[in-house]
Amino acid sequence: MAVTDFFVGEIASELIKMLAQIVGKSIVCKSSVAHLLAEVEQFYNITQEIKYSGVELSETRQFGLDQVSEEMKRAIELCQNIKNSSRWNAYKSLQYAKKLEKIGKSIKRFIQGPMQLNMWADIHQIRCSSMERFDRVDGSMRSLEQQVTEMRIGSGGWVQDAVQFQEQLGQSMLEVGLGGSGGPNVGVGLEVGKRKVREMLMGRNDLGIVGIVGIGGSGKTTLAKEIFKDDQVKGYFDDKMLFLTVSQSPNIDNLKAKMYGFLMGNDSMTSYDRMPPWIPQYGGRTLDPVQSLIVLDDVWKLKDLEPLVNIKGPGCKILVVSRFRFPTIFQVHYEVECLRDDEAITLFCLSAFEQTSIPPEANENLVKQVVNECKGLPLALKVIGASLRDQPEKYWKSARNRLQRGQPICDSHEINLLERMKISFDHLEKKVKECFLDLGSFPEDRRIPLDILISMWVEVHDIDEQEAFLILVELSNKNLISSIKDSRVGELCSSYSEAFVIQHNVLRDLALHLNHQGEIYERERLVMPKREAELPREWERYSDRPFNARIVSIHTGEMNEMDWPRMELPKAEVLILNFASNEYFLPPFIEDMPRLRALIVINQGKSNAVLRNFSVFNSLVNLRSLWLEKVNVPHLSNTTIPFTKMQKISLILCKINNSLDPSVVDLPQIFPCLSDLTIDHCDDLTELPSSICRMQSLKSLSITNCHGLKKLSTGLEQLTNLEILRVYACPNLRMLPAGICELQCLKYLDISQCVNLAKLPDRIGNLMSLEKIDMRECSRVRCLPKSASGLQSLKSVICNEEVSPVWRDVVRARPCLNLQVVERCFTLDWLDE
Repeated sequence: MAVTDFFVGEIASELIKMLAQIVGKSIVCKSSVAHLLAEVEQFYNITQEIKYSGVELSETRQFGLDQVSEEMKRAIELCQNIKNSSRWNAYKSLQYAKKLEKIGKSIKRFIQGPMQLNMWADIHQIRCSSMERFDRVDGSMRSLEQQVTEMRIGSGGWVQDAVQFQEQLGQSMLEVGLGGSGGPNVGVGLEVGKRKVREMLMGRNDLGIVGIVGIGGSGKTTLAKEIFKDDQVKGYFDDKMLFLTVSQSPNIDNLKAKMYGFLMGNDSMTSYDRMPPWIPQYGGRTLDPVQSLIVLDDVWKLKDLEPLVNIKGPGCKILVVSRFRFPTIFQVHYEVECLRDDEAITLFCLSAFEQTSIPPEANENLVKQVVNECKGLPLALKVIGASLRDQPEKYWKSARNRLQRGQPICDSHEINLLERMKISFDHLEKKVKECFLDLGSFPEDRRIPLDILISMWVEVHDIDEQEAFLILVELSNKNLISSIKDSRVGELCSSYSEAFVIQHNVLRDLALHLNHQGEIYERERLVMPKREAELPREWERYSDRPFNARIVSIHTGEMNEMDWPRMELPKAEVLILNFASNEYFLPPFIEDMPRLRALIVINQGKSNAVLRNFSVFNSLVNLRSLWLEKVNVPHLSNTTIPFTKMQKISLILCKINNSLDPSVVDLPQIFPCLSDLTIDHCDDLTELPSSICRMQSLKSLSITNCHGLKKLSTGLEQLTNLEILRVYACPNLRMLPAGICELQCLKYLDISQCVNLAKLPDRIGNLMSLEKIDMRECSRVRCLPKSASGLQSLKSVICNEEVSPVWRDVVRARPCLNLQVVERCFTLDWLDE
């Protein structure tokens, strides 16, 4: 046994100890560190076998072990840094992730160089005829290299761990009897609430409308969701149940359409359909008295509730969830009580310490004092607990003192809940604070696409996409948002267009409360909290002076030209227009927004809206990002001025209406610098317009969930700078054009859920830069072109079990290729919107 062999074992042993110490410390890297620990332990065991075998390695192989030992020394130093840092400091984690990436590359060079591990096989064969153990070393080192490199930003390591933390915390809460989303009573309290509401719904046939009431943050919605998925309730109503969110700004017609469709057994009657004229009278039909349950969550106003409860048919019961009691509607109601002391401590400790009790090293009296100031409100306990996690005792004492200055929280003092929860905001870093406040710009009870948030933050706060994503992780870890995750999120080339975040109503209220400080014309965010028929009169009152707002959010119904006041917004950089109508006149004051960089137009109506006054776009010379949702895409003309700074366009649920046809518009001339184009859920798109293929500036092109798409343009090879191509969930697409094979910069190809795609192009091997293919649920692909073996840069293939055999030969020839076999995953969550 050479000296080198001895020391590499000692270094591996030391690294194992360090990894074991930080497994529980580093939530951000927790799963990756645990996996890495297992792999290093395997490597250590093999070095011990070499040590005691009595066989001395050659000088060349000892040099190879020297290289490995140096990398492990660097890993030990990094572990020490991680151990000494705060687990929630995302910015330091970014630096560590980059260092891990360098280590991974170095290990990879060692494995693929002259000292490949399979050169050591003869030693094992001579020593103990233990070839199978050497295979374990080879696999372990490859897995070690993969795990280390996966810790870098965007490729699934520590960032995904951080995003998954909320999910793990929610599961822990459920295991001890708490509401996973910060909500209902815990332990006995939860069971009492469920039992009482069950009795109201199932025990008495004379009760048709039942209420759940309580102040914001008390857990009403989560209790309602527990009732909705309760086995006894589901059995009683034979699974004929419907859950709807009403909110402060409801679209009553949409809600009525959904309720009618549910009661009539017509699942196709969605919120986007027109209700047949016979429905309000049930068409003279006599409905069977089948037991059914409709849950109406987050109801604010009596005038919104009345037309909904009037729909109730025979055998139907309605459960209404609200902050308010409606004595003229409710026949009986259950009032959500605050948590008992022991339950409050359990919930608080889960958020603050990740365990169900106060740890021995904590100041027990101080913890109980802070818990007491939360007054048993689950959301306050969860958010404040998360904000105090890993903080020193002085920080806790300061928080307690500030909380003690507030008045008791009750129905008439809900503002004090916001003041108590403000502590979780006060100690965020400045840029994270700004991003949290931005969340108040979006409507309540709506999922906010990550794509919108990240694009907006990049433009307003001068950060890159990596840092914007880290801020989302930070807010999630602080329980200030909840994330709705798509399986692709966190991957290097993932799209954020199908990933969302949601914010609890009370947290949104907190953002609005903080935004609405000071004179209205001096605020950085000018926000309409809910949908109104017109702009707030306060805005009009000061329309004779400039507003300082950088973000403007308007939430209305249909707007005509005369409905808009004249406003000066010289500093506005983001404009969010939320509306619900078939026609919408764009505000004339857009012309007076010279700094506008991001425009977001979202229609929440039943059908696609026609935009009027589109000529205002000619003044938006600094516009960089455009999001259009559920509108008819306006027809551009060659007289439109070039948008020389436009980088990103997203068309979601839009009607294209041939507006991108090359005979109508010259897209490369109008958008000469566009680098990112997304077309999603646009059902009238049947062929990719050839004008798009002449936009040589494009680096990312996403055509997704377009069920009418039958072919891509034959001129695709003109996109010489394209790096990312997504064509997923396009079931009528039967082939990819040969021009794809000429895209020499293409790194990522996503053709998942193209269920009728039968084969890959013959010359796909020409894609010398291609690193990843996602072809999950492409079950008709039964063979690969011969050229596929020439994809020298390919590192990862994602597919389902039935497709994986066609890649086996390629994987055998190139062991470094990662073949990821996944289960089928279909989701219709987007229909909820």
